[in-house]
Amino acid sequence: MVDFHQNGNISTLHNLRTRSTEDLTRELEAFARTRKMSLILPCLYSEIGTDAMPNIVRELSSVTYLHRVIIGLDRATEAEFRHAREFFADLGQTHTVLWNDSPRMQALGERLDAMGLAPSEQGKGKNVWSCIGYLLGCQDSSVVAVHDCDILTYTNDLLARLIYPVANPTFPFEVAKGYYARIGSDKLNGRVTRLLVSPLLIALKRVIGDRDYVDYLRSFRYPLSGEFAMRMNILPDLRIPSDWGLEIGVLSEAWRNLAPRSVCQVEIADDYDHKHQTLSPEDAASGLNRMSTDICKAIFRKLATDGTVFTNNTFRTLKATYYRCALDLLESYYCDAQMNGLTVDRHAEEAAIELFAESLMRAGSTFLDNPHETPFIPTWNRIHAADPDFTRDLLEAAHEDQQEFA
Repeated sequence: MVDFHQNGNISTLHNLRTRSTEDLTRELEAFARTRKMSLILPCLYSEIGTDAMPNIVRELSSVTYLHRVIIGLDRATEAEFRHAREFFADLGQTHTVLWNDSPRMQALGERLDAMGLAPSEQGKGKNVWSCIGYLLGCQDSSVVAVHDCDILTYTNDLLARLIYPVANPTFPFEVAKGYYARIGSDKLNGRVTRLLVSPLLIALKRVIGDRDYVDYLRSFRYPLSGEFAMRMNILPDLRIPSDWGLEIGVLSEAWRNLAPRSVCQVEIADDYDHKHQTLSPEDAASGLNRMSTDICKAIFRKLATDGTVFTNNTFRTLKATYYRCALDLLESYYCDAQMNGLTVDRHAEEAAIELFAESLMRAGSTFLDNPHETPFIPTWNRIHAADPDFTRDLLEAAHEDQQEFA
């Protein structure tokens, strides 16, 4: 993907293969003397046993510019938390395993629930939100990066390129979104971006007309990547979605809070592979079936806050337009794959498009039927206003968990 194309909406920072990771690292080490950098790893306990995590820890252990690593650990028993602490002990940086299921963390959740401020559901969004609260309580970082824990092709070059745009004090960027080509050994991956998000944004433009927000989302080459970096000053007012719309939600928050020139996308990997979600056509509450619905809802919510009016007729028209756009793009992907010696299962791809069309309608119905839904976890500014001691108590709970279960 060596090119220098800019579309004018946001800045795209390419990897032109003209600078080594070692050179980037030396500059990041210089920045780190005055701008401490932290990393958040939202992690399921089950991911510790995968092929990806040992390599991620091994690669991170040699990163010298990181000040702090926060591992948000979900779905872990006490014994599993102890094992997780041993597993991450090889990290060279100051690190904390935030056990989200510990009795102390559960008690803090009940405290939020009593104030009507608790996250509505478990998941990656809540995990990242909790880690952000911990990091805000530490009050010692200027920059934070987030990336997934299922990256099979991980190298520390990915982190260096992801964090550099917001770590460099001469750059104007407050948010950097990672992108990469989703290519497997012999096929195109990235089904949800290719077959849902891209054609949906084209369809929205045709159905509801020009919207700056839609043009903004279309500027991102891989809007669903789980890799992003931010400067700390935007975190207290960041609204994190409580469902699987986290990635679109973060981009929407950047749109809400920042000027476009403060947002960039950066090429972070030549080769990227991770755990692939199943389509789950028989279960709307799991897999890509659930994910696609939540992504659609996140986009519809944001457009509604900008004044777009949606009706049942809008969603029926949108579904038909989306379906045609998706099939047209599938033809383009097929030709691209053929030219590059890759395979595309057209039957499986069309089946995915049909499922995503149903997800679109389900998201539309949910959006219209639940006008009082509050889809975001409260910001940390609001938590602090309601309970000024909460972040301090969060830090203490995490510290006591580390001590008790050492």
